[in-house]
Amino acid sequence: MLKELVEQKWMMGIGIFLLVCSIFLLIMIGALYQNLISETENMSATTNKLLKQCKLKFANCYRMNSGVANISVFVDKFLNRLSLGKLSFRMLYHMSGQLMLLSVFFAGLGACIAIVDGAVLGEILPYYIVSLFGLYLYFSISSMVDVKGKIGILKVNLMDYLENHMVNRLEIPEEEEKDIITEALQPDKTKKPAVSAKSILSQMEEEELEDLLKELLA
Repeated sequence: MLKELVEQKWMMGIGIFLLVCSIFLLIMIGALYQNLISETENMSATTNKLLKQCKLKFANCYRMNSGVANISVFVDKFLNRLSLGKLSFRMLYHMSGQLMLLSVFFAGLGACIAIVDGAVLGEILPYYIVSLFGLYLYFSISSMVDVKGKIGILKVNLMDYLENHMVNRLEIPEEEEKDIITEALQPDKTKKPAVSAKSILSQMEEEELEDLLKELLA
């Protein structure tokens, strides 16, 4: 009888532990996405390494291919590659759900063992309470954290910056360079010598790209 009691308590303990881990992962993922959303509010001055990598990769891709055909796909790929160490954000989010299901499984297993051992309703009821309360707690926190909603907001912020700010900054030098070349070819001696294309890039842009390269190569 003592052995069965110990086994039941172990099942209850494992179920509660898995539930706590599940909720912790859920809150952690929500906090990571929220931090990225906050950083995208001022992308030009962000210190987040992931967002700096996104900007640098977009700039390289834009200049190598003379533009980015589908910015939405580029952002989706970036979001899918977000990771904490070797584990992606999406994997951690799904892992949270799996841990919650395992918690319910172990609580149910403990209840089954109690029933087989001839336990009365009062001894079995705690397992059902833990299972139902765990499910309620998980889905309540999940709705408050709203990971999917945060992913949507992050995508909108990134697309807004890349389409309305980054693209314009990358296109302006090319347009001015063409104007300079055209003016240089005109046989008008009264015009001032053409300025080199390199001088068109603003000092701010050069410094920002240099900082990005230094951080990635460090």
